[in-house]
Amino acid sequence: MSSTTLSTILFLAFVAATLGITVWASRQTKTAADYYAGGRSFSGAQNGLAIGGDYMSAASFLGIAGIIALFGYDGFLYSIGFLVAWLVALLLVAELMRNSGKFTMADVLAFRMSPRPVRTAAGVSTIVVSIFYLLAQMVGAGALVGLLLGVTSEAGKVWTIVAVGALMIVYVVFGGMKGTTWVQIVKAVLLMTGAALVTILVLAEFGFNLSGLLGQAAATSGPGANPDSFLSPGLRYGTEEQGLAGKIDLISLGLALVLGTAGLPHILIRFYTVPTAKDARKSVIWGIGIIGTFYLLTLVLGFGAAAIVGREEIVAQDPGGNTAAPLLALRIGEEIFGSVGGTILLAFIGAVAFATILAVVAGLTLASSSSFAHDLYAHVFRRGQASERQEVVVARISALVIGAVAIGLSILAQNQNVAFLVALAFAVAASGNLPAILYSLFWKRFNTAGAVSAIYGGLLSALLLVVFSPVVSGGERALLPDADFAWFPLSNPGIVSIPFGFLCGYLGTIMSKEYNAAKYAEIEVRSLTGVGAEKAVKH
Repeated sequence: MSSTTLSTILFLAFVAATLGITVWASRQTKTAADYYAGGRSFSGAQNGLAIGGDYMSAASFLGIAGIIALFGYDGFLYSIGFLVAWLVALLLVAELMRNSGKFTMADVLAFRMSPRPVRTAAGVSTIVVSIFYLLAQMVGAGALVGLLLGVTSEAGKVWTIVAVGALMIVYVVFGGMKGTTWVQIVKAVLLMTGAALVTILVLAEFGFNLSGLLGQAAATSGPGANPDSFLSPGLRYGTEEQGLAGKIDLISLGLALVLGTAGLPHILIRFYTVPTAKDARKSVIWGIGIIGTFYLLTLVLGFGAAAIVGREEIVAQDPGGNTAAPLLALRIGEEIFGSVGGTILLAFIGAVAFATILAVVAGLTLASSSSFAHDLYAHVFRRGQASERQEVVVARISALVIGAVAIGLSILAQNQNVAFLVALAFAVAASGNLPAILYSLFWKRFNTAGAVSAIYGGLLSALLLVVFSPVVSGGERALLPDADFAWFPLSNPGIVSIPFGFLCGYLGTIMSKEYNAAKYAEIEVRSLTGVGAEKAVKH
């Protein structure tokens, strides 16, 4: 049996299993709480697995392994940044968000402020961040299926992206949060199993000698003149050619990675799926354990691909390096088990990666469609007069529209490294959402003008700087390689846009006289103790 045939069979088996879960979940989804929050019926351990499944995206499995395989030490920053970010989420937002909100991020922000402008800003921000993140997953899908199913033409990859988008829309429209959560739990178990298996095989190939693995990676994939630089910083960021701008770009990337998680809408809504604040804390602890273990494994996957596959073969298959992990699975399987073993391992890892993509895009689409229906439609357009049934219908329709937009943009971004695309989503989330969330939870004086200013100021500044950065124009790997209007020298805008978002929130607040001390006292008690949270759930 060929690799293509076996991969196809495993893909279809996973899709059939997850569609079965979706059909089952659709029969359990009767109210808005079921659709948005899975009926708040998941335990801390289950939600922790789902958080891991939601967070360990195509960027983690494909993008980070690829960027380490191509750039060595500099790719390591992504693993560390994504992991450390969870400490910010645990210490600052997890329990407080669970106690203060109901279905979306905007529930927390609008509690003590004028709801319509705040919900409008939060809804727009949620949709924009989610679409950025969706780009990375869909691009990863095109590269992955192109490798596994032998799709080499541009048209074939485009149709792959369309197919993944159609599947994610089905999951969200019919399964809601309950179906999406169970898909993410299954995917987390499969991903950890696959990553651990390949890691053990790679280490066994080098006699469990990590030094030997790193040395071989540098010799095989390091620059010809100085292969040892592969194990030192400066191969991708802060190079001599980049000068000071490269060093600043590195700091900017680190800020976005560490601060972005606490502002990601599809992560924040996961805290509403548990019944108590204690379960919210447990879920984050479970998530950190799973995610921390996984990011340690990505180091071996990345350096293993550099040592065993080699840079030239990785780039030949995909310029962004997104197929490094599947290529490693194929090669290590062939070396240890023969050609049949390589085929089976490649097909399994490919199916796991495909499961990863489907689970994450479903979570992202659910977050953005929920925000549109609950925040924009129900509370802005209908002024709180929409029924639960109408909300859910609008959420399903908006999932179709958002999915279509994501498909179109993903086709344009096919040659970008998916880890890099996710870093941009983190920057946008940290610039707009995070300042508003932290100010709302911890600053008494914060008000409507401050919230709107923080969200729009951070969001627009991040988007504007990305548009005029080397990501969009001015280089071979840019979205528009034939154009050049990149006057902003940094690829990641976080070092400018994140402080600007906090500044906008501060200035907007102090320039407005609005201040509701009673409402702040109420949300402070609710966020810290959970008193009143059950009332918010019921009503």
